[in-house]
Amino acid sequence: MPSLARTIRSLRRVGIREWWRQLQYIGDAKSGRFVGMDQFGNRYYENRNGEEEVPGRHRWVDYAQHEFNASQVPPEWHSWISHIRKEPPAQDSLLQASSPPWKTPYMENLTGTRGAFKTYNTAAPKIQPWEPKTTSRGEQTSQ
Repeated sequence: MPSLARTIRSLRRVGIREWWRQLQYIGDAKSGRFVGMDQFGNRYYENRNGEEEVPGRHRWVDYAQHEFNASQVPPEWHSWISHIRKEPPAQDSLLQASSPPWKTPYMENLTGTRGAFKTYNTAAPKIQPWEPKTTSRGEQTSQ
C-alpha cells in the first residue's frame, strides 16, 4: 500500500490523467525515468530513488494494450526487469552486437486465442464411423 506522501508526489510528477490511468492498470502510482520501448509499444521505466520504491519493484512495464499479459514482454526486456541484466536492451552493447541472423522475431503467447497453434493428425483413423446404407422405397435388396 503506497503512502499518502508518495502518492501525492507521483500525482505531481506524472499529472492527474496518467496518475489515474496507473491506478486503474497497475494499482499503484509510480513515477520514474523512461528507459525504453519495445517493438510492441510497451514502455519501460525505472525509479532508482531507494526510499520511494519497495526493493525489487523499482523497474516496471507500462503495457501498450488494454488486454495485457506477461508474455507480451520480449525476453531481452524480461531479463532487464528481472535484474538478470544491469543495462536495458537499448543500452546493452553486448546484446546489440550478438543478435544472430537466424533468430526469429519474438511473438507473444497466443494460447486460448484464434492465433493459437493447432496440430493436425495425418494418420488414418483406426476406427471408422458407422454410415447407414439407405435405399429408396421402391428398391428391394436381396438377402
